[in-house]
Amino acid sequence: MRRFWVSGIVLAVTIALLPFSFHAERRLETATRVEGSQAETVRQELADRFRSPFVDRVVLVIQGLPPANSEEGGQALETIVASLKDQPGVSGVVSYLELRDPIFLGQGGGTFVLVGLTSVDGPVESLVPKLHQLAGSLADQLRGRYPSVKLELTGEIPLNFDIRKASADDVRRGERLVIPATLVLLLVAFGSPIAALIPLVVGELAIATTLAITGFLAQRWHLSILVQNLATMLGLGLGIDYALLMVSRFREAISIGHDGPTASVIAARQAGHTLLISASTVAIGFLALLTVPISEIRSIGIAGFMVAGMSVLLTNTLVPAVLGLLGPRIDLCRLPFTPKLDIHRAARTGDRWRRWGKVIVAHPWLALILAGTPLLLLAWQAKALDTSLPRGDWLPKTAESVRALHTLEQMNRGGVVESLRVIVELPTDSIAQTDAGWNVLDRLSKRLASDPRCDRVISITTLAEGNRSSLPNLSRETRRTFLSSDGRAALLEVVPAGSISLREQVSWVRELRKTGAEALTGVPGATLLVGGIPALNADYETIIRDRFPSVTALVVGGTLLALLCGFRSIFAALKAIALNLLSVAASFGALVFVFQNGHGSRFLGVPGGTGSVFPLVPIVAFAIVFGLSMDYEVFLVARVLEARRSGLSEMDAIPEGMARTAGLITSAAAIMIVVFAAFTIGDFLVVKMIGFTLATAVFIDATLVRIVIGPALLRIAGDWNWWPGGLAKPRTESVMASRE
Repeated sequence: MRRFWVSGIVLAVTIALLPFSFHAERRLETATRVEGSQAETVRQELADRFRSPFVDRVVLVIQGLPPANSEEGGQALETIVASLKDQPGVSGVVSYLELRDPIFLGQGGGTFVLVGLTSVDGPVESLVPKLHQLAGSLADQLRGRYPSVKLELTGEIPLNFDIRKASADDVRRGERLVIPATLVLLLVAFGSPIAALIPLVVGELAIATTLAITGFLAQRWHLSILVQNLATMLGLGLGIDYALLMVSRFREAISIGHDGPTASVIAARQAGHTLLISASTVAIGFLALLTVPISEIRSIGIAGFMVAGMSVLLTNTLVPAVLGLLGPRIDLCRLPFTPKLDIHRAARTGDRWRRWGKVIVAHPWLALILAGTPLLLLAWQAKALDTSLPRGDWLPKTAESVRALHTLEQMNRGGVVESLRVIVELPTDSIAQTDAGWNVLDRLSKRLASDPRCDRVISITTLAEGNRSSLPNLSRETRRTFLSSDGRAALLEVVPAGSISLREQVSWVRELRKTGAEALTGVPGATLLVGGIPALNADYETIIRDRFPSVTALVVGGTLLALLCGFRSIFAALKAIALNLLSVAASFGALVFVFQNGHGSRFLGVPGGTGSVFPLVPIVAFAIVFGLSMDYEVFLVARVLEARRSGLSEMDAIPEGMARTAGLITSAAAIMIVVFAAFTIGDFLVVKMIGFTLATAVFIDATLVRIVIGPALLRIAGDWNWWPGGLAKPRTESVMASRE
């Protein structure tokens, strides 16, 4: 009776959370935040110390008007600028009208306007739709006189906004593909629509509750839009996986003659323990990601932990209750081409895998060599893994912000979006009030401008044409942008040349930081901070590289502890860790071979390869793959251990464990592969890489690793598999046995 009360409470909470899941993505961010990074420090300095109106900014790209330096073009530009200044949320506007600087005169006659944003009621991204509307309205207003006029937004914030849209579209597309395909696989596995629907419903409920909870958490913490993708991907995978095991155990109990309530108790007792171990190993991987001070990675950690927790909670509470009520009716509406499950059918189904298991235990060393050699060759490819920013154009091609960015690049002004924001501070001299300070900034501006990687340097000295007496002639808005309120720190906007790639920009940032302020300015005690998109990318790569070893240690150590507690066997736990590391290395090797080196990548919409993979992918994939791969190891070893405890020898227990789990592992893996592969066809390259890595890892793990290498190692180890206490029956089983 207590089970039904618990199930009722879980059901009530789940239903209460469902309405909050529908628009959770509105609270999720696309901006990347790297806590404690130098790029984040620059942003904070500009907001607090400079009080700059352009801390957050967008670029309005204008085409189809007369040149901005002509009278007619200036009048049209005045109309645009005046409307922008009246727009709520706009904190500053700079164009050729305010700064007669040739940087605003693009090749081919185009121009652009820098628009500063500030939002009180939410993230600045929420202002983008209103700016889109204004740009469309202004274009319509000007089109009567200038038919080819185009006004498009770009910059970090609009690009992030469009990535959010691409992410949401990928999720919807992925779900449309996954759900029908998964239902077909479940129908093939169970033959009954009722049995097939239960795992699918659990997966959807796990996704919905996770999104609802993360929506609440996003009101307090910065959570990334990747939550939406990962929650959907993992919710379908884990939710279906766990429910599949519970339903399979229940149908086994029904097939040997138990009634519904008794069969549900047996399934919950037998499968529940296995699922708790499995979910613990998955959760450990995601909890380790919380130690990385990057909003995207922490968001994935939270989403993954919530999905694993909700999946195992729903499977261990709601599913047994529903199964107990259904009883033998779970096979109602059975498809005509599938035989009904009974004790003889179950035995026949396992015979094929039992025979395969006997082949493995008879020739374990041969099995190890044949299966291990190709995996080791694939894993060797992982040595070439490059986690710098991928080459090429990997932004969503149809997005307005991407088109506008390409237009800026054609105008030879693309560097405006990717500028280095350098803050230099002098120990004593005021830049605004002393010649010594002014001259230091002027020399630094000229030194940076002389670098062949630089297109332009914009600073308070370049705007005043090197003349400090001209400083009062600059607008208050300009002075706040480039000069701190105490006059000792100044901002230099270093615009990279159009030919400089993202990787070269990152290298430039690191070079400036290594050189240091004293060498660049010649002033002892001077400090220099580098921010902007290139600096954010550099900080991102550095933090992931530095944190990867500690995350790996946490995942491996935590998983080892969970396995030791679950199996009470040192060898079984160590073997599971070793096999997981092999699966991870092989999946990374496949990622290098396909995406980085471009072998077959055109079939995934990435012709020619990427030359590297996003820094985010390996650390996230490792945490996820390590937990997911453990699922099948836990399923298999738990059944072999049951067989050993029932009195079978190792030679007989391994084939018996395979007979009872290999079919389940195959079905679960097929569903996982379909789920992850569906996300490789979207436009979001990061998710595409993660989906491919996970699908490959599951395929490798469920075939060569768990069906060949794992059983072979169990056979070679013999009784050492269960040392020191694995073969001792758990106390709960002993109590149940005595009662029976």
